[in-house]
Amino acid sequence: MVEGISASSVGRILRAGDIRPHRVKMWCHSTDPLFREKLHDVVGLYLDPPPGEPVLCVDEKSGMQALSRRRGLIHAQPGRSGRLEFEHRRNGTRCLFGCFNVRTGRVLDRCSPSRKREDFLSFMDLVASTYRQGRVHVVLDNLNTHHDTSAGDFITQWNRRHGDRFVFHYTPTHGSWLNQIELWFGILSRRILKHGSFETAAELERAVMAFVEQWNEREAHPFRWTYEGTPLAA
Repeated sequence: MVEGISASSVGRILRAGDIRPHRVKMWCHSTDPLFREKLHDVVGLYLDPPPGEPVLCVDEKSGMQALSRRRGLIHAQPGRSGRLEFEHRRNGTRCLFGCFNVRTGRVLDRCSPSRKREDFLSFMDLVASTYRQGRVHVVLDNLNTHHDTSAGDFITQWNRRHGDRFVFHYTPTHGSWLNQIELWFGILSRRILKHGSFETAAELERAVMAFVEQWNEREAHPFRWTYEGTPLAA
């Protein structure tokens, strides 16, 4: 301990010890007691999907903001980065329900002003009408609208209405990164949302729908999933 020390000395000591206290990485630890079992269940579907049975990844991208900028994106030029006007106006939000087919990469979607349980079940009705095979596997995270609760057996009743042909596979808590629809949501964010400017929520919705249509017609492909879960299972 010293009574005084210069900023340059502090920097020199930290560099010598390869310590960077100004850099902090966030992490989230799952306390799910069934973490390993759920992980291998979901990963097993990706690496060895059941023959003739669709494997679908379903989730919501909530709170998509319709932001309008004073000026549109100024694209990058030689020697100059692209520029985006900081000042913006909020024009409402939309929630996107998405269903990613693991085998084909095609996406089924619906936009909604809210993400209540009835919105989710209505979207699942759309999924059921699209995939009429005898057995369908659905990967979900642990959002309370996605499973039965003490308030009622909502998912069980929904499945019963559809002949109990859906098998639900839940990711571990804090393990929604195992759901492949999250990878596709990332593509949507980078392509459409990050630099977009939308005067109304309806305009945002049209842009998202147009991207989904383009994706299904020209770009749809399965993701090359390689993670087997072995490091976390050790």
